[in-house]
Amino acid sequence: MSDTTERAIRTFHPRRGRMGNRHADAFAELWPELGLTVVDGDRSPLDLGELFGRDAPRVLEIGFGMGETTVAMAAADPGRDYLGVEVHTPGIGNLLALVRERSLTNVRVAHGDAMQLVRRLAPGCLDAVHAFFPDPWPKARHHKRRLIQPAHVALLRERLRPGGTLHCATDWAHYAGAMAETLDADPGLINAYGGFAPRPAHRPLTKFEQRGVGAGREIFDLVYRRR
Repeated sequence: MSDTTERAIRTFHPRRGRMGNRHADAFAELWPELGLTVVDGDRSPLDLGELFGRDAPRVLEIGFGMGETTVAMAAADPGRDYLGVEVHTPGIGNLLALVRERSLTNVRVAHGDAMQLVRRLAPGCLDAVHAFFPDPWPKARHHKRRLIQPAHVALLRERLRPGGTLHCATDWAHYAGAMAETLDADPGLINAYGGFAPRPAHRPLTKFEQRGVGAGREIFDLVYRRR
């Protein structure tokens, strides 16, 4: 697949929304210090040490929604840095408001295409990648837009350190099976549980997940490690 094709096929719906006063205030205050705009076609190396101002293990959170999970995990895990990437601007505003309320220093946020961001990261620079409840793109003609597909998984795996973790979660059974098939086929990954994983205690229960459970959908966690 060419770079041009990769840029043309999005794994997300472009989303915009109006920020409330709380979100807008947090965005205006914190974005200049904590924010990063992902520019299509920019392949310049991204220095995470410079971005965070320290040397620490790093976690990439892809599609963090309203940010509650990212903030809860970062607050409980101050020894690691969390870089979240999202396209939904009210979600970014909410995450920044939560970061401000909890005085967190180990969170940074990027706005834009996650895979464009990943291409700017150095190989082996991440301790973990989290992809919690990505868009399942349920229609067959849209499966090419799914985040968890071979070319994307290869890029994500290359950015993990040896032993680093790729953790996915979904409430769509069909997508869970497709994820498992794709991740199992990557020669550089090993399933940490030999199948679907129990829900880890460190992954907070989100409102989105609660809605899925309330609707009778099973939650699937998949945890893989780089060889």
